[in-house]
Amino acid sequence: MNDSSNLWLAIIAISCMVMALVQVGAIIAGAIAARQLQARVARLEQRVEHGVQPLMERLTVISADAARLSALAVQQAEKADVALSSAAQRMDQTLSVVQNAVVAPAREGMALASALRAAVGSIRKGAPRRRAAAPTAGDDDDALFIG
Repeated sequence: MNDSSNLWLAIIAISCMVMALVQVGAIIAGAIAARQLQARVARLEQRVEHGVQPLMERLTVISADAARLSALAVQQAEKADVALSSAAQRMDQTLSVVQNAVVAPAREGMALASALRAAVGSIRKGAPRRRAAAPTAGDDDDALFIG
């Protein structure tokens, strides 16, 4: 082997060693960056946990209050429905009492009045009529009067 081949072999060996050192350095730098990233993520999770935990507690309290208010609203609506149904039933009863107390006697009175009219009408038809008196001179003037 000559000197130039040894020189090229030495250059190749040195360059391989430099490449290996660079690769080891990149692996070490990647591991350090991964640890730093992991630490930052852990700190961020803690901050989020501490920030979200009170928010979650507040949301739990708000949802419990909303459920309680919803239950109260349902109870009030049911009470209003019962009250309105009861009022409508009492109104129907009152109107039927009024109808029985006022309308039925009024119908009977109208029927009695109608029977009385029919009786008076039949009596008038059965009675003999009087003859009309002979017209006088003054009666003709009254018939022509417009006013």
